[in-house]
Amino acid sequence: MKGFKKLTLGALALTLSASASLAATEVRIMWYSDGNEGEVLQDIVKRFETQNPDIKVVIDNVAFGVIKDQLPVQLEAGRGPDIVRVVELKSQAKHWLDLRAHLKDAATFEKSFSSTLDWMRDDGSNALPGFMTQLTITGPLVNTTLFEQAGVPVPGDKATWDEWAAAARKVAQNQKVPIALAFDRSGHRFMGPAISMGAKVIGPDGKPALVDEGFKAMAQRIADWHKDGTMPREIWGGVAGTTYKGANDEFVNGQVAVYFSGSWQVAQFSQKIGDKFDWSAGSEPCGPAACTGMPGGAGLVAVKYSQHPKEVARVMEYLASEPVVREFSERTLFLPAHQGVAAKGVDFKSKDPNVKKSLDTFLKATQSASPLALKMQSYKWSGAIYAAAISRLGQVVSGEAQLADAYVRIEEDIKQKVAEASR
Repeated sequence: MKGFKKLTLGALALTLSASASLAATEVRIMWYSDGNEGEVLQDIVKRFETQNPDIKVVIDNVAFGVIKDQLPVQLEAGRGPDIVRVVELKSQAKHWLDLRAHLKDAATFEKSFSSTLDWMRDDGSNALPGFMTQLTITGPLVNTTLFEQAGVPVPGDKATWDEWAAAARKVAQNQKVPIALAFDRSGHRFMGPAISMGAKVIGPDGKPALVDEGFKAMAQRIADWHKDGTMPREIWGGVAGTTYKGANDEFVNGQVAVYFSGSWQVAQFSQKIGDKFDWSAGSEPCGPAACTGMPGGAGLVAVKYSQHPKEVARVMEYLASEPVVREFSERTLFLPAHQGVAAKGVDFKSKDPNVKKSLDTFLKATQSASPLALKMQSYKWSGAIYAAAISRLGQVVSGEAQLADAYVRIEEDIKQKVAEASR
Protein backbone atom coordinates (compact mmCIF):
# COMPACT_ATOMS: atom_id res chain seq x y z
CA MET A 1 0.00 0.00 0.00
CA LYS A 2 2.83 2.39 0.81
CA GLY A 3 4.35 1.78 -2.61
CA PHE A 4 0.95 2.33 -4.23
CA LYS A 5 0.50 5.59 -2.31
CA LYS A 6 3.89 6.89 -3.43
CA LEU A 7 3.07 5.98 -7.02
CA THR A 8 -0.28 7.68 -6.79
CA LEU A 9 1.22 10.88 -5.38
CA GLY A 10 3.92 10.87 -8.01
CA ALA A 11 1.36 10.46 -10.78
CA LEU A 12 -0.71 13.26 -9.27
CA ALA A 13 2.32 15.56 -9.19
CA LEU A 14 3.03 14.79 -12.85
CA THR A 15 -0.59 15.44 -13.72
CA LEU A 16 -0.61 18.77 -11.91
CA SER A 17 2.69 19.72 -13.57
CA ALA A 18 1.33 18.85 -16.98
CA SER A 19 -1.86 20.81 -16.25
CA ALA A 20 0.14 23.87 -15.22
CA SER A 21 2.22 23.56 -18.37
CA LEU A 22 -0.90 23.29 -20.49
CA ALA A 23 -2.39 26.29 -18.73
CA ALA A 24 0.68 28.45 -19.32
CA THR A 25 0.19 31.30 -21.78
CA GLU A 26 2.57 31.09 -24.72
CA VAL A 27 4.48 34.22 -25.74
CA ARG A 28 6.48 33.96 -28.96
CA ILE A 29 9.58 36.06 -29.68
CA MET A 30 10.85 36.33 -33.25
CA TRP A 31 14.60 36.81 -32.88
CA TYR A 32 17.67 37.08 -35.11
CA SER A 33 21.28 36.91 -33.97
CA ASP A 34 24.55 38.39 -35.16
CA GLY A 35 26.58 36.60 -32.51
CA ASN A 36 25.85 34.82 -29.24
CA GLU A 37 22.89 36.97 -28.20
CA GLY A 38 20.32 34.27 -28.98
CA GLU A 39 22.02 31.87 -26.58
CA VAL A 40 22.21 34.54 -23.88
CA LEU A 41 18.54 35.38 -24.33
CA GLN A 42 17.61 31.70 -23.97
CA ASP A 43 19.40 31.52 -20.61
CA ILE A 44 17.63 34.63 -19.39
CA VAL A 45 14.23 33.42 -20.57
CA LYS A 46 14.64 30.12 -18.70
CA ARG A 47 15.04 32.07 -15.47
CA PHE A 48 11.97 34.15 -16.29
CA GLU A 49 9.90 31.00 -16.84
CA THR A 50 11.04 29.57 -13.50
CA GLN A 51 9.83 32.74 -11.77
CA ASN A 52 6.67 32.95 -13.92
CA PRO A 53 5.41 29.39 -14.48
CA ASP A 54 2.16 30.67 -15.98
CA ILE A 55 4.02 31.97 -19.04
CA LYS A 56 5.86 29.87 -21.63
CA VAL A 57 8.27 31.89 -23.80
CA VAL A 58 9.07 30.42 -27.21
CA ILE A 59 12.02 31.94 -29.08
CA ASP A 60 11.80 31.56 -32.84
CA ASN A 61 15.37 32.06 -34.08
CA VAL A 62 15.24 33.23 -37.70
CA ALA A 63 17.60 34.67 -40.28
CA PHE A 64 17.70 38.46 -40.54
CA GLY A 65 16.20 38.14 -44.01
CA VAL A 66 12.98 36.83 -42.43
CA ILE A 67 12.78 39.95 -40.25
CA LYS A 68 13.51 42.17 -43.22
CA ASP A 69 11.31 40.58 -45.88
CA GLN A 70 8.64 38.36 -44.33
CA LEU A 71 7.77 40.18 -41.10
CA PRO A 72 6.42 43.32 -42.87
CA VAL A 73 4.03 41.14 -44.88
CA GLN A 74 2.77 39.45 -41.71
CA LEU A 75 2.30 42.77 -39.94
CA GLU A 76 0.36 44.31 -42.82
CA ALA A 77 -1.95 41.30 -42.65
CA GLY A 78 -2.53 41.91 -38.92
CA ARG A 79 -0.45 38.91 -37.86
CA GLY A 80 3.01 38.28 -36.49
CA PRO A 81 4.81 37.19 -33.33
CA ASP A 82 4.03 38.59 -29.89
CA ILE A 83 7.47 40.23 -29.65
CA VAL A 84 10.10 40.80 -32.32
CA ARG A 85 13.68 42.03 -32.55
CA VAL A 86 13.93 44.43 -35.47
CA VAL A 87 15.97 47.34 -36.85
CA GLU A 88 13.19 48.96 -38.93
CA LEU A 89 11.52 50.51 -35.91
CA LYS A 90 10.10 53.90 -36.84
CA SER A 91 8.76 52.90 -40.24
CA GLN A 92 6.70 50.07 -38.72
CA ALA A 93 5.60 51.92 -35.57
CA LYS A 94 1.89 51.56 -36.39
CA HIS A 95 2.21 47.82 -35.72
CA TRP A 96 3.74 48.06 -32.23
CA LEU A 97 1.80 47.57 -29.01
CA ASP A 98 1.80 50.36 -26.43
CA LEU A 99 2.80 48.55 -23.23
CA ARG A 100 2.19 51.51 -20.94
CA ALA A 101 -1.15 50.35 -19.51
CA HIS A 102 0.16 46.82 -18.88
CA LEU A 103 3.50 47.56 -17.19
CA LYS A 104 3.90 47.44 -13.41
CA ASP A 105 6.24 50.42 -13.46
CA ALA A 106 5.82 52.34 -16.70
CA ALA A 107 7.65 55.37 -15.29
CA THR A 108 10.87 53.44 -14.68
CA PHE A 109 10.65 51.77 -18.09
CA GLU A 110 10.22 55.16 -19.76
CA LYS A 111 13.02 56.82 -17.80
CA SER A 112 15.46 53.99 -18.49
CA PHE A 113 15.09 54.24 -22.28
CA SER A 114 13.92 57.84 -22.71
CA SER A 115 16.63 58.84 -25.21
CA THR A 116 15.69 56.12 -27.72
CA LEU A 117 11.92 55.62 -27.38
CA ASP A 118 11.14 58.07 -30.20
CA TRP A 119 13.05 55.75 -32.53
CA MET A 120 10.21 53.23 -32.33
CA ARG A 121 7.01 55.25 -32.01
CA ASP A 122 4.97 57.61 -34.18
CA ASP A 123 5.83 61.30 -34.03
CA GLY A 124 4.12 62.97 -31.08
CA SER A 125 3.29 59.65 -29.42
CA ASN A 126 4.23 58.77 -25.84
CA ALA A 127 3.78 55.03 -26.42
CA LEU A 128 6.11 52.50 -24.79
CA PRO A 129 6.44 49.86 -27.52
CA GLY A 130 9.69 48.27 -26.34
CA PHE A 131 13.38 49.00 -25.89
CA MET A 132 16.66 48.86 -27.76
CA THR A 133 18.44 45.54 -27.20
CA GLN A 134 21.65 47.35 -27.95
CA LEU A 135 23.04 50.63 -29.19
CA THR A 136 25.65 51.05 -31.84
CA ILE A 137 27.68 54.17 -32.43
CA THR A 138 30.02 55.19 -35.20
CA GLY A 139 33.60 56.14 -34.43
CA PRO A 140 37.26 55.54 -35.28
CA LEU A 141 39.00 52.19 -34.85
CA VAL A 142 42.75 52.56 -34.52
CA ASN A 143 45.64 50.18 -35.23
CA THR A 144 47.50 51.19 -32.08
CA THR A 145 50.47 48.97 -32.90
CA LEU A 146 51.10 50.99 -36.07
CA PHE A 147 50.81 54.25 -34.12
CA GLU A 148 53.29 53.01 -31.48
CA GLN A 149 55.77 51.81 -34.08
CA ALA A 150 55.54 55.14 -35.90
CA GLY A 151 55.96 57.09 -32.67
CA VAL A 152 52.76 59.03 -33.32
CA PRO A 153 50.36 59.65 -30.40
CA VAL A 154 46.77 58.53 -30.97
CA PRO A 155 44.63 61.70 -31.04
CA GLY A 156 42.74 62.15 -27.79
CA ASP A 157 39.56 63.79 -26.58
CA LYS A 158 38.65 66.98 -28.47
CA ALA A 159 41.07 66.23 -31.33
CA THR A 160 39.70 67.62 -34.60
CA TRP A 161 39.01 65.78 -37.81
CA ASP A 162 42.01 67.52 -39.37
CA GLU A 163 44.24 66.33 -36.53
CA TRP A 164 43.00 62.77 -36.93
CA ALA A 165 43.66 62.82 -40.68
CA ALA A 166 47.15 64.28 -40.19
CA ALA A 167 48.05 61.64 -37.60
CA ALA A 168 46.77 58.83 -39.82
CA ARG A 169 48.86 60.12 -42.76
CA LYS A 170 52.01 60.24 -40.62
CA VAL A 171 51.51 56.66 -39.46
CA ALA A 172 50.76 55.34 -42.94
CA GLN A 173 53.83 57.04 -44.42
CA ASN A 174 56.12 55.93 -41.61
CA GLN A 175 54.91 52.32 -41.54
CA LYS A 176 54.43 51.99 -45.31
CA VAL A 177 50.80 50.87 -45.05
CA PRO A 178 48.52 51.56 -48.03
CA ILE A 179 45.57 53.22 -46.23
CA ALA A 180 45.84 56.10 -43.79
CA LEU A 181 42.12 56.69 -43.23
CA ALA A 182 39.37 54.31 -44.30
CA PHE A 183 35.76 55.38 -44.03
CA ASP A 184 32.65 53.24 -44.54
CA ARG A 185 30.85 54.21 -47.74
CA SER A 186 27.60 55.01 -45.99
CA GLY A 187 25.44 58.10 -45.65
CA HIS A 188 24.85 57.20 -42.00
CA ARG A 189 28.58 57.05 -41.39
CA PHE A 190 29.13 60.43 -43.08
CA MET A 191 26.41 62.22 -41.15
CA GLY A 192 28.01 62.18 -37.69
CA PRO A 193 31.15 63.98 -38.95
CA ALA A 194 28.94 66.40 -40.90
CA ILE A 195 26.93 67.22 -37.77
CA SER A 196 30.20 67.71 -35.90
CA MET A 197 31.23 70.24 -38.53
CA GLY A 198 27.97 72.15 -38.01
CA ALA A 199 25.44 70.60 -40.42
CA LYS A 200 21.92 71.41 -39.25
CA VAL A 201 20.26 68.80 -41.53
CA ILE A 202 16.66 69.77 -40.63
CA GLY A 203 15.16 73.12 -41.58
CA PRO A 204 12.88 75.30 -39.40
CA ASP A 205 9.84 73.80 -41.16
CA GLY A 206 10.89 70.26 -40.25
CA LYS A 207 11.79 69.40 -43.84
CA PRO A 208 15.32 68.37 -44.84
CA ALA A 209 17.74 71.25 -45.39
CA LEU A 210 20.95 69.33 -45.84
CA VAL A 211 23.43 71.38 -47.81
CA ASP A 212 24.70 74.14 -45.55
CA GLU A 213 28.17 75.33 -44.54
CA GLY A 214 28.65 72.54 -42.00
CA PHE A 215 27.70 69.87 -44.52
CA LYS A 216 29.99 71.41 -47.14
CA ALA A 217 32.89 71.55 -44.67
CA MET A 218 32.84 67.77 -44.23
CA ALA A 219 32.07 67.03 -47.87
CA GLN A 220 35.07 69.14 -48.89
CA ARG A 221 37.31 67.17 -46.56
CA ILE A 222 36.11 63.87 -47.99
CA ALA A 223 36.88 65.12 -51.50
CA ASP A 224 40.29 66.49 -50.49
CA TRP A 225 41.32 63.35 -48.58
CA HIS A 226 40.59 61.24 -51.63
CA LYS A 227 42.59 63.60 -53.84
CA ASP A 228 45.68 63.62 -51.61
CA GLY A 229 45.60 59.88 -50.91
CA THR A 230 44.57 60.03 -47.25
CA MET A 231 41.52 57.95 -48.15
CA PRO A 232 41.57 55.16 -50.78
CA ARG A 233 39.41 55.74 -53.87
CA GLU A 234 38.51 52.05 -54.06
CA ILE A 235 35.97 52.25 -51.24
CA TRP A 236 33.89 55.35 -52.01
CA GLY A 237 34.66 55.40 -55.72
CA GLY A 238 34.69 51.67 -56.39
CA VAL A 239 30.91 51.15 -56.31
CA ALA A 240 27.92 53.22 -57.40
CA GLY A 241 24.65 54.56 -56.04
CA THR A 242 23.92 53.86 -52.39
CA THR A 243 25.97 50.65 -52.31
CA TYR A 244 27.69 50.11 -48.98
CA LYS A 245 31.39 49.27 -48.91
CA GLY A 246 33.62 48.94 -45.85
CA ALA A 247 37.26 48.21 -45.07
CA ASN A 248 36.92 45.32 -42.64
CA ASP A 249 39.35 43.01 -44.41
CA GLU A 250 41.91 45.74 -44.89
CA PHE A 251 41.82 46.68 -41.22
CA VAL A 252 42.03 43.06 -40.07
CA ASN A 253 45.05 42.58 -42.33
CA GLY A 254 46.89 45.55 -40.79
CA GLN A 255 46.66 47.76 -43.89
CA VAL A 256 44.77 50.65 -42.28
CA ALA A 257 45.95 53.16 -39.68
CA VAL A 258 42.48 54.51 -38.79
CA TYR A 259 39.13 53.03 -39.83
CA PHE A 260 36.00 55.13 -39.26
CA SER A 261 33.25 52.56 -38.78
CA GLY A 262 31.55 51.65 -35.51
CA SER A 263 31.04 49.63 -32.35
CA TRP A 264 29.46 46.64 -34.12
CA GLN A 265 32.92 45.74 -35.47
CA VAL A 266 34.45 45.04 -32.05
CA ALA A 267 33.42 41.42 -31.50
CA GLN A 268 34.36 40.25 -34.98
CA PHE A 269 37.64 42.18 -34.99
CA SER A 270 38.61 40.49 -31.73
CA GLN A 271 37.96 37.12 -33.31
CA LYS A 272 39.65 37.82 -36.64
CA ILE A 273 42.65 39.89 -35.50
CA GLY A 274 43.55 37.82 -32.47
CA ASP A 275 47.06 38.70 -31.35
CA LYS A 276 48.31 39.95 -34.75
CA PHE A 277 48.31 43.56 -33.51
CA ASP A 278 46.75 45.83 -30.86
CA TRP A 279 43.81 48.01 -31.76
CA SER A 280 41.22 50.16 -30.05
CA ALA A 281 38.32 52.51 -30.57
CA GLY A 282 39.33 56.16 -30.45
CA SER A 283 37.57 59.24 -29.15
CA GLU A 284 35.05 60.84 -31.49
CA PRO A 285 36.76 63.32 -33.84
CA CYS A 286 35.55 66.88 -33.39
CA GLY A 287 34.35 69.72 -35.53
CA PRO A 288 33.43 73.21 -34.37
CA ALA A 289 29.87 72.14 -33.48
CA ALA A 290 30.28 68.73 -31.80
CA CYS A 291 32.31 65.57 -31.29
CA THR A 292 29.69 63.02 -32.19
CA GLY A 293 29.15 59.69 -33.81
CA MET A 294 25.83 58.45 -35.16
CA PRO A 295 23.88 56.04 -32.96
CA GLY A 296 21.78 53.13 -34.14
CA GLY A 297 20.95 49.59 -33.10
CA ALA A 298 18.20 46.99 -32.88
CA GLY A 299 15.08 47.05 -30.73
CA LEU A 300 12.79 44.51 -29.10
CA VAL A 301 9.18 45.56 -29.56
CA ALA A 302 5.76 44.17 -28.73
CA VAL A 303 3.37 43.56 -31.62
CA LYS A 304 -0.12 44.94 -31.20
CA TYR A 305 -1.77 41.93 -32.82
CA SER A 306 -0.79 39.75 -29.85
CA GLN A 307 -3.67 38.02 -28.07
CA HIS A 308 -1.82 38.22 -24.75
CA PRO A 309 -0.78 41.84 -24.12
CA LYS A 310 -0.55 41.49 -20.32
CA GLU A 311 1.77 38.49 -20.52
CA VAL A 312 3.81 40.17 -23.25
CA ALA A 313 4.26 43.18 -20.97
CA ARG A 314 5.54 40.96 -18.15
CA VAL A 315 8.13 39.40 -20.46
CA MET A 316 9.21 42.79 -21.81
CA GLU A 317 9.44 44.41 -18.37
CA TYR A 318 11.67 41.57 -17.17
CA LEU A 319 13.96 41.73 -20.20
CA ALA A 320 14.18 45.54 -19.89
CA SER A 321 15.04 45.50 -16.18
CA GLU A 322 18.41 46.88 -15.13
CA PRO A 323 20.03 43.63 -13.92
CA VAL A 324 18.91 41.70 -17.00
CA VAL A 325 20.06 44.40 -19.42
CA ARG A 326 23.40 44.53 -17.61
CA GLU A 327 23.92 40.76 -17.89
CA PHE A 328 22.80 40.71 -21.52
CA SER A 329 25.19 43.55 -22.42
CA GLU A 330 28.14 42.04 -20.56
CA ARG A 331 27.76 38.62 -22.17
CA THR A 332 26.94 39.78 -25.73
CA LEU A 333 29.46 42.66 -25.85
CA PHE A 334 26.59 45.00 -26.80
CA LEU A 335 26.37 48.64 -25.74
CA PRO A 336 23.31 49.06 -23.47
CA ALA A 337 20.53 51.49 -24.29
CA HIS A 338 19.39 51.39 -20.64
CA GLN A 339 20.59 54.74 -19.32
CA GLY A 340 21.11 53.49 -15.78
CA VAL A 341 23.29 50.60 -16.95
CA ALA A 342 25.28 52.83 -19.29
CA ALA A 343 25.89 55.44 -16.61
CA LYS A 344 27.27 52.89 -14.15
CA GLY A 345 29.49 51.16 -16.71
CA VAL A 346 29.52 47.60 -17.97
CA ASP A 347 31.95 44.77 -17.14
CA PHE A 348 32.18 43.32 -20.65
CA LYS A 349 33.05 39.61 -20.55
CA SER A 350 36.09 39.24 -22.80
CA LYS A 351 39.68 38.17 -22.27
CA ASP A 352 40.79 40.46 -25.09
CA PRO A 353 41.94 43.79 -23.61
CA ASN A 354 41.31 45.47 -26.98
CA VAL A 355 37.62 44.61 -26.64
CA LYS A 356 37.02 46.09 -23.20
CA LYS A 357 39.00 49.24 -23.98
CA SER A 358 37.09 49.74 -27.24
CA LEU A 359 33.64 49.09 -25.82
CA ASP A 360 34.29 51.40 -22.87
CA THR A 361 35.25 54.13 -25.36
CA PHE A 362 32.20 53.52 -27.51
CA LEU A 363 29.94 53.40 -24.45
CA LYS A 364 31.23 56.81 -23.43
CA ALA A 365 30.50 58.05 -26.96
CA THR A 366 26.85 56.96 -26.71
CA GLN A 367 26.50 59.18 -23.64
CA SER A 368 27.82 62.25 -25.46
CA ALA A 369 26.15 61.88 -28.87
CA SER A 370 24.67 65.17 -30.04
CA PRO A 371 20.89 65.66 -29.76
CA LEU A 372 20.68 66.02 -33.54
CA ALA A 373 22.50 62.72 -34.09
CA LEU A 374 20.02 61.04 -31.72
CA LYS A 375 17.07 62.70 -33.44
CA MET A 376 18.15 61.43 -36.85
CA GLN A 377 17.22 57.89 -35.83
CA SER A 378 13.56 58.89 -35.60
CA TYR A 379 13.53 61.51 -38.38
CA LYS A 380 11.19 60.64 -41.23
CA TRP A 381 13.59 61.69 -43.97
CA SER A 382 16.85 60.31 -42.63
CA GLY A 383 16.91 57.46 -45.15
CA ALA A 384 16.47 59.86 -48.06
CA ILE A 385 19.22 62.09 -46.66
CA TYR A 386 21.71 59.24 -46.23
CA ALA A 387 21.00 57.90 -49.72
CA ALA A 388 21.35 61.25 -51.47
CA ALA A 389 24.53 62.19 -49.63
CA ILE A 390 26.44 58.98 -50.25
CA SER A 391 25.38 58.47 -53.87
CA ARG A 392 26.28 62.00 -54.94
CA LEU A 393 29.49 62.31 -52.90
CA GLY A 394 30.48 58.92 -54.29
CA GLN A 395 30.20 60.43 -57.76
CA VAL A 396 32.57 63.20 -56.70
CA VAL A 397 35.14 60.68 -55.48
CA SER A 398 34.90 58.62 -58.69
CA GLY A 399 35.37 61.75 -60.81
CA GLU A 400 31.86 61.77 -62.26
CA ALA A 401 30.83 65.08 -60.68
CA GLN A 402 32.18 68.22 -59.05
CA LEU A 403 31.21 69.13 -55.50
CA ALA A 404 29.09 72.10 -56.63
CA ASP A 405 27.07 69.82 -58.89
CA ALA A 406 26.74 67.21 -56.15
CA TYR A 407 25.28 69.78 -53.77
CA VAL A 408 22.55 70.68 -56.27
CA ARG A 409 21.74 67.05 -57.00
CA ILE A 410 21.61 66.11 -53.33
CA GLU A 411 18.97 68.75 -52.70
CA GLU A 412 17.04 67.69 -55.82
CA ASP A 413 17.12 64.02 -54.80
CA ILE A 414 15.74 64.76 -51.35
CA LYS A 415 13.05 67.13 -52.65
CA GLN A 416 11.92 64.43 -55.05
CA LYS A 417 11.60 61.89 -52.22
CA VAL A 418 9.60 64.33 -50.11
CA ALA A 419 7.31 65.16 -53.06
CA GLU A 420 6.72 61.48 -53.87
CA ALA A 421 5.74 60.76 -50.27
CA SER A 422 3.31 63.69 -50.27
CA ARG A 423 1.30 62.53 -53.29
